[in-house]
Amino acid sequence: VGKLLVNMALPMIISMLVQALYNIVDSVYVSQVSESAVTALGLAFPVQNMQIGFAVGIGVGVNALLSQSLGRKDQETANWAAGQGIFLMMVATAIFMLFGIFGVRPYYEMQSNVAETVEGGIAYTQICCLLTVGVFVQVLCERLLQATGRAMQTMILQGTGAIINIILDPVFIHGWWGMPKMGIAGAAVATVIGQCVGAVLGIYMNVRHNPDIRMHLKYVKPNWKIIQPILTVGIPSVIMNGIGSVMNFGMNQILQGFHETATGVFGIYFKLQSLFFMPVFGINNATISIIAYNYGARKPKRIVHTLKLASTVAVGIMLVGLTIFQLFPDRLLGLFNPTADFLAIGVRALRILSLPFPVAAICISLSASFQALGNGIYSTIVSLCRQMLVLLPVAYLLSKTGEVNAVWLSFIIAEVISLAVTLTFYRRIYRQKIKPLFEAENAQ
Repeated sequence: VGKLLVNMALPMIISMLVQALYNIVDSVYVSQVSESAVTALGLAFPVQNMQIGFAVGIGVGVNALLSQSLGRKDQETANWAAGQGIFLMMVATAIFMLFGIFGVRPYYEMQSNVAETVEGGIAYTQICCLLTVGVFVQVLCERLLQATGRAMQTMILQGTGAIINIILDPVFIHGWWGMPKMGIAGAAVATVIGQCVGAVLGIYMNVRHNPDIRMHLKYVKPNWKIIQPILTVGIPSVIMNGIGSVMNFGMNQILQGFHETATGVFGIYFKLQSLFFMPVFGINNATISIIAYNYGARKPKRIVHTLKLASTVAVGIMLVGLTIFQLFPDRLLGLFNPTADFLAIGVRALRILSLPFPVAAICISLSASFQALGNGIYSTIVSLCRQMLVLLPVAYLLSKTGEVNAVWLSFIIAEVISLAVTLTFYRRIYRQKIKPLFEAENAQ
């Protein structure tokens, strides 16, 4: 189980870490522009997270239908699944382009009254929304490759766009190699170029190296019989990402009541913590597959062993993260050209916000059993508790103390309550689905 977990999780962990790293590098270069630019980038995160949520949700739905169709040797349905994926991505692209034209300015003016933050954020987010086609095409191409068993090409595709973005960031932000100095808008240009290159590479890989899918314009025409199962699988994934976006938006609103610096600190924290959460999510994805397989094979010992191993590794990763955040918060923040106020707020924030890391690891690890054993609603409830139902109301109430450090405590409270909910659900699912397998095994 250990070797299997590593082999399945490692490619996902690597690709997720590359994505996390490019978000951090983005902020490092933007921080050299101004503190307001860092805040503007943080305020853009909910919008970008929703873009990824729509893209991944559609991609997951296409992936599921495509895999089932290929498993049944139903080539026609597989072709329709890919074609309807293209149609749905076109619809999502149009939605975000319209938001880029009409919604970005009201979105920023709602969150900040600092002119530099508002104008910089508008410039950044409009570019990302108006050229959002790159991210949607790239993610769809990744899922088509993944569904047909081409894991290595998927990993190459995921990494290419991020690496190009990292290389181009200073070129456009600071005006290297004869390019105009564009500031925060340059970060957006680097991002969309990376995504568009990834999209072109993804199309090439699928056309030349993915014979399991045959593209034709007739498959792109709307077909509700194909769209319905894609959305049935994909919408929960969109909702999960939407929860994260709403949480970020809500926290930004609460923190703006103190000082814009607090919002910038939260944005930086969210990117730094992804270095440790992303590997845990990679392990979680691999754990779901292993548990689902062993549940079908009626092997309860392997299910429990997988959960124990995944939880142990996840907690170990988070303990490393906790140690780094506790001992070196000033050095982590030092990467982002902080002012004295930013550093003063940030050091305390990182130390408080990292305290529940090990608790979060247990919640995420055990939630794999919910999804693998057909109780995905449990995972949704836990996520809602962690990011909205508990976190935002508690953060709002604590903000009434007038002390920003009190707001950070809401994350600890939310994680503890989420752990209680997770353990309750796990006990129920163990009693209903895992324990009967042990009883059947012993009866033989």
